[in-house]
Amino acid sequence: MALTLATDQNSVMATLYDAPTDELIDALTEELDDVVEAPEWAAFAKTGHDREMPPQQDDFWARRAASLLRKVAVDGPAGVERLSTEYGSLTKGSTRYRVAPRQKTDGSKNIIRTILQQLEDADLVQQQGSEGRIVTGEGRSLLDDTAGDVLEELDRPELERYA
Repeated sequence: MALTLATDQNSVMATLYDAPTDELIDALTEELDDVVEAPEWAAFAKTGHDREMPPQQDDFWARRAASLLRKVAVDGPAGVERLSTEYGSLTKGSTRYRVAPRQKTDGSKNIIRTILQQLEDADLVQQQGSEGRIVTGEGRSLLDDTAGDVLEELDRPELERYA
């Protein structure tokens, strides 16, 4: 998606598609840290049944919320079932001799559903009937503003043509 120049300002308007995903999610994590709050049970919940331990990151909840917000914006409308499939992983079969074939496992639907409900309360996403959730105008604005900040802070030569 091409960048367009704003007529009133001399700045470039960036969209979430222009910024690199990992830097965008890092910046969104800082923005959403105050918006979403991990429930008490999140310290004990695994992100999927194939995992042995809960996540050890201090900012896991805000990081997953940022990732979900971006994923709903790009792929929306998206429901909990489809998002849990995308956040799943492959099991490597049985632990003895690795003889069982690999199988796809889903991610935790409870974590995804709870984060989406928190994002709904913050008016960043909304339900689109039975199709799933979509990003609201406020959520799109947050994503685009954060992408613009990320592009300004980046020092990557391959992205100079966007500046």
